[in-house]
Amino acid sequence: MLKMDIANPNAPLEITVGGKLRKEDYEEFGVLVEELIERYGKLRVLFIMDDFHGWSVGALWEDIKFDTQHFNDIERLALVGDRKWEKGMAVFCKPFTTAQVRYFDRAQLEDARAWLDEQ
Repeated sequence: MLKMDIANPNAPLEITVGGKLRKEDYEEFGVLVEELIERYGKLRVLFIMDDFHGWSVGALWEDIKFDTQHFNDIERLALVGDRKWEKGMAVFCKPFTTAQVRYFDRAQLEDARAWLDEQ
């Protein structure tokens, strides 16, 4: 499951993922993100993991390609989850982006939103 929401151009892109991401999810996700980058420049992203089970092999490859293409296009990335390995993703992501990356537990969702809104 992949759900994306952007309320307005000044709001962070909210992405909620559940289950296992597939290559097809990245095709949909990539098009939207590229349009947003073209329109607004650097993005702030709220990545919410809800019963997330990782990536299929094809999706993992797409993720690596996306990260390489958009190394400088994400300003801040807030990862929200409730599992130890999800928290580890914040450390794992850092070499693949110039974005400020922070992990928040699910109970801190509003803190994540506030951090993304900070100037």
